[in-house]
Amino acid sequence: MRTSAEYREKLRSMRPNIYMGGEVLGRDNIPGVEIMDLTFELAAHPDYQHLCTATSHLTGERINRFCHIHQSPEDLLAKQEMTRVATRMVGGCIARCMGIDAMNALSVITYQCDQVHGTEYHTRWLDYLKYWQANDIVGCCAQSDVKGHRKRRPHQQTDPDLYLRVVERRRDGIVVRGAKAHNSFAPLADEIIAIPTRFLTPEEKDWAVAFAVPGDHPGVKLVCRGAKYRERVPELASPLSGKGEIESLTIFDDVFVPWERVFLCGETEFGGQLALLFALYHRHSYTGCKPAMTDIIMGTAALVAEYNGIEREDHVRKKLAELICVAELVYGCGIAAAVKSSRAPSGTQIPDVVFCNVARKHAGVNLYHEYDILADLAGGLPATLPYSEEVVSPEVGELVKKYLKRADHVSPENVYKCFAWISDLACSSMAGVMQYAGVHGGGSPVMEDIAILGTYDIEEKKRYAKFLAGIQE
Repeated sequence: MRTSAEYREKLRSMRPNIYMGGEVLGRDNIPGVEIMDLTFELAAHPDYQHLCTATSHLTGERINRFCHIHQSPEDLLAKQEMTRVATRMVGGCIARCMGIDAMNALSVITYQCDQVHGTEYHTRWLDYLKYWQANDIVGCCAQSDVKGHRKRRPHQQTDPDLYLRVVERRRDGIVVRGAKAHNSFAPLADEIIAIPTRFLTPEEKDWAVAFAVPGDHPGVKLVCRGAKYRERVPELASPLSGKGEIESLTIFDDVFVPWERVFLCGETEFGGQLALLFALYHRHSYTGCKPAMTDIIMGTAALVAEYNGIEREDHVRKKLAELICVAELVYGCGIAAAVKSSRAPSGTQIPDVVFCNVARKHAGVNLYHEYDILADLAGGLPATLPYSEEVVSPEVGELVKKYLKRADHVSPENVYKCFAWISDLACSSMAGVMQYAGVHGGGSPVMEDIAILGTYDIEEKKRYAKFLAGIQE
């Protein structure tokens, strides 16, 4: 397993291909690198090794759990708990789930495709997995095509590149062209895995493609935007001050991919299955990170209520109970998805579809209500809070602290830190990104509805109703 220092050294060695703010950048000081650091540090920490490491089913070696293919319900449960624990520590997305969620999906689909078509995708993928595990790879999944005209299929677009596609097949590999949107943390990934985004029809073979390339591979262009929490003066800083995250529009500009890194190419019936299965694994990851985010909102809401002197009010207790219910219902559904999981022919454990999607839907539709509770208890100060420089100013600092005072037992400095954190969490540029991601990450709510209704046995429930109603047919 790598150390965070070794990971950072690898980032520094990668080709500059990040386009941001009118510059072409390397990977020094990219927002979010501290989050990736933590995934290496926890795997080496004696208190967290039981969660953050696993035994490779290929080699028997100890590996980072973010490189592991789930072999049992216990693996799914450990991944879920690890994600909740790590997310609390970084105050947001732990980032590394996307890559291993894609790898788990590929482990199932490449095997199934080989059984039907006599292809060699699974063998290639196993060789790639050995490389992935031996090098403790940070992966990123590029799934969301830019899609163009939303009522047209890939082959109906005026510009066929609006869904990623194969433009040339060679003896030694393929050439692909297109772009993937919403590609979180792509500049911090060693490897980018591209997979389809939807079900495909027989005439859409060129769009039925899955592959992996290094993040700085020739022709890969990462057009990025970043968001950060606000900087504060050292006396009032928090662990997250000045930290942030980064998103990419990942462009594949006639990228050559050697066959050994191609895991689907033309088998249209498996394109949609791969898209759905990645989403399923990723929604199970959400049953760890979304309860953690509710934990953070809940703890912040309880803290500001205490600092405002209202922690024992009935309406406060009711609001905290609502937050507890959201966190633990989502987490409980994730546990159920692991316990009710099934084993694929490839040997990979697949979480339950309904419980994963119910959890993700419940988290998404409640997200803005959680922020509403926080805003209600905090009041308007997070939106109008003076900058930290004024709190330590020789001219006005003492006056600012005098008028920030709340509960007698809380210092003005701690009051300021609390409200500055709420400002970061709820009304900063970073907050806007996190809130949108909380709704749309892993698929918009309508996609959870589709997955639930496509799997759930409604006819069985109608039979119960007919029996109880005395209806005989």
